[in-house]
Amino acid sequence: MNSTTYTTRRGEIEHYFDRTAVAAWEKLTSDAPVGRIRATVRAGRDQMRATLLSWLPADLRGQRLLDAGCGTGALAIEAARRGAEVVAIDLSPTLVNLARERAPADLGAGSIDFRSGDMLDPALGQFDHVVAMDSIIHYGTEDAVAALSKLAERTRGSINFTFAPRTPLLAAMISVGRLFPRGDRAPWLNPMAADRLAAMRAQDAVLQHWHAGPTHRVNSGFYKSQALQWRAPGHRA
Repeated sequence: MNSTTYTTRRGEIEHYFDRTAVAAWEKLTSDAPVGRIRATVRAGRDQMRATLLSWLPADLRGQRLLDAGCGTGALAIEAARRGAEVVAIDLSPTLVNLARERAPADLGAGSIDFRSGDMLDPALGQFDHVVAMDSIIHYGTEDAVAALSKLAERTRGSINFTFAPRTPLLAAMISVGRLFPRGDRAPWLNPMAADRLAAMRAQDAVLQHWHAGPTHRVNSGFYKSQALQWRAPGHRA
């Protein structure tokens, strides 16, 4: 991992989600009416969240799950309702506070520990599963794979993550997106090629022992994202 580029990018992401577009993301992740473009993004994110949750065990009692880039906490809440002990972390303290406010008091057998900070912090401990929905999409492929490798060092079961697929259509949409006001657009996406991700996984000292699980692409208007599961050695769905 290039620590300089990772740290710089992390700072840009934190600034965007904690200052530039807090109001926009609070509205996007609620039930409030939104415009046509944001409606497609909301629908796409809902579909992607459901996909990632479908790859996790229905019964998560006794298991620790890291929601890396938890945002306003929707996925963390659903995982906790399955009985998971969830550590939900995000770079934006403002979004984490909003997630705390939205979390129901009764989560059944599960729990959520909301934190603001770096998802790679080793002090977070060991996990059975990691979910990183739209949290590595702003990094270059090398930094993203290096981050996933660090997470794999502390994960016993699976890492379920999303990336922006490298397609001509997405490239065109990114160019169009740059025309929107700053508060209406996320930090620059870094599209990734699935075959390069696979090749880099095979070359990584930790990840080369992992194997690929299911993959699924969501195309919903301005939301284009691909989910992929990597499984630890010996782990089966």
